[in-house]
Amino acid sequence: MKRQRKAIPGVQSIVDPTLERPLLNLHAAIDVDSFWKAVQNVIQAALPSCFIGLTLQHSPFLPRITKSTEKLAASFFPIMAVKKYFSTHPHRNIVFINDFFSDERHFRRSSFYRGCIVPLNGRCAIGLFFWDIRRLLASIIVVRNLQQGELSPGEVRVIGHLHSQFQTALHRLHSRSRERAVRVALEQFMRRLPLPTVLLRWNLRLAYRNQAGAESCAVWQRGPLGARFIKLKAPIPPEILNQCRVLKKRWEQLSPLSLASANLVDETVRHPTRCDLRATISLKQISSAAFARPHFLIEFEDLRGSSGTGYQISRASLSHLVRLTIREQNLARLVCDGRSNQEIADESGLSLETVKKHLHSIFCKLQVPSRSRLMTLMR
Repeated sequence: MKRQRKAIPGVQSIVDPTLERPLLNLHAAIDVDSFWKAVQNVIQAALPSCFIGLTLQHSPFLPRITKSTEKLAASFFPIMAVKKYFSTHPHRNIVFINDFFSDERHFRRSSFYRGCIVPLNGRCAIGLFFWDIRRLLASIIVVRNLQQGELSPGEVRVIGHLHSQFQTALHRLHSRSRERAVRVALEQFMRRLPLPTVLLRWNLRLAYRNQAGAESCAVWQRGPLGARFIKLKAPIPPEILNQCRVLKKRWEQLSPLSLASANLVDETVRHPTRCDLRATISLKQISSAAFARPHFLIEFEDLRGSSGTGYQISRASLSHLVRLTIREQNLARLVCDGRSNQEIADESGLSLETVKKHLHSIFCKLQVPSRSRLMTLMR
């Protein structure tokens, strides 16, 4: 006979039953799309029929990812007002939007009011802001219409509870994305061994370097003879770090609209005294990790005819291949085998037009004018 559970008087669930399942889905989110869907479900369960906007990857206040439940002609995120407010009220978590403006007249003249409040027939708006130490990581904007009225004190308390839930899920997703970014990057770069390779995080801290990369750093700073006596791994040369900072500044100045299509030109750094040493810096944006900032890929080259370390010998074709994607590398090899465009399309399962686009990209990256010049380069 089954024992019946006795109800314990006075014990209640600390979470509203209508929010339990949406919150579970929120903490199970594994990417931006699932997180955005969960945010909508949670807020709709707590405050039905509200406009919801989500921004991610602020640099520092310019959102690079924006999502909203309704399409608006203008931005729903008041960039200048938010930046000015947080300069005097740093790291506030929950703010009513009209607090960003000095008075009602200033608020009604703002682009946020004209572009968001008026089209939505809005009555009030509240912003939830999420911080990663000193950096604004994300924000959620909720707008109520005239029929719904102002938020009650009880609803404001619910918003405060949801903020902590969103914060936990967001930091988990952020950590997961950073880990995935490093893992994906390492998997890609491992294929390029034994080329001298160094990978730096966005904060210019070392994420990975192979043995050849460590030796190249030592040779760059101490010379071939001096590098033999260095027991500890040499740091990244300051000339290379300075150029990484230049690339970083260029990336931060990109507008959100141009970010997706931006293809920053690789930077070449030459040794200040030795013309045979140089390094190529590439800024790699890993699309599968939406929260992660780009990584700096540094590839060293020794232009001498022969190398004392041995890892540059007969690897000229490899140094050219690393500029290409995996698919472009495969197509370049087929070109070097003497295949026609149609034969490449049949073997790779691509359309003829797609093959032509890939070959055009290969020619541009390697700066070659023809197939014959590509074959000569890849020998």
